[in-house]
Amino acid sequence: MDNRELVERLLRSYQVNPRDGQNLPSRHAVGRITSDLLRLLFPGFFDDSATAPTSAGRATSELLDETANRLTREITRSLIYAPPPELKRQGVGAAAQHLTIEILRRLADIRGILATDIEAAFNGDPAALSQDEVIVSYPFVETIAVQRVAHEMYLREIALIPRMMTEWAHSRSGMDLHPGAQIGSYFFVDHCTGTVVGETSVIGSHVKMYQGVGLVARSLAAGQQLRGKKRHPTIADNVTIYAGATIVGGDTVVGEGSTIGASAFLTHSVPPNSLVLAEDVRVRVINKDRHDVFEPDWTI
Repeated sequence: MDNRELVERLLRSYQVNPRDGQNLPSRHAVGRITSDLLRLLFPGFFDDSATAPTSAGRATSELLDETANRLTREITRSLIYAPPPELKRQGVGAAAQHLTIEILRRLADIRGILATDIEAAFNGDPAALSQDEVIVSYPFVETIAVQRVAHEMYLREIALIPRMMTEWAHSRSGMDLHPGAQIGSYFFVDHCTGTVVGETSVIGSHVKMYQGVGLVARSLAAGQQLRGKKRHPTIADNVTIYAGATIVGGDTVVGEGSTIGASAFLTHSVPPNSLVLAEDVRVRVINKDRHDVFEPDWTI
């Protein structure tokens, strides 16, 4: 089989299933933009080499210009793919430039919110030696930083790019934070692997979660009919959710100051200052040699 026949076979398959992604935002470009946004948010922490204090201003200006140019190109592609209603009043290029400036202007404010997340991580983890260690070594920091920037794009109805950014972070940390989720200040997910926060989740301030927590929809059987509806839980301020807990449904509200125990499966609202435990989960301990069973006098 020569090259010409291979090309013809592929072209015929394109006609049967016509999906052309050539004009969509580039995954590679969005990944690079996301990486550079982290460099802007945490100067020096995500760079390959040190920058002298005397040249920090020039280096930041150059990086900001490069990121702005690349982001404008990708937002242009996004607007062509899914133009928002207000785009009719201005051209794609002008709209993309305007949105890029809006996003980059938000970076300074986002840094302020991220400072609270880093403080929460340091205060909430006795294994942390410093806030610098939290930034350079905790995958949670990358993920929440990316989500907070992507959320600004989501609010401005920029298609595709916000989800591409959070999935870039998801692939690196194992934590899936949808760009649509509303997340308050002083947020921390310890270990973070396997945690899922759905699109319409609302999380208050000073919320701490552990690995494997899911804020999920009750059912997705209705598919696209659920688009735009509140499907995921609301978590009030000062709530702690332990590992493996699953909280389900758009009507579910976890009241302020509550604690959700490990492996709990919660499908309804609870009032403030509640303690939710997964009860009657018995533990059996079996001697591997004698096969007798030791029954502890406690349950989880």
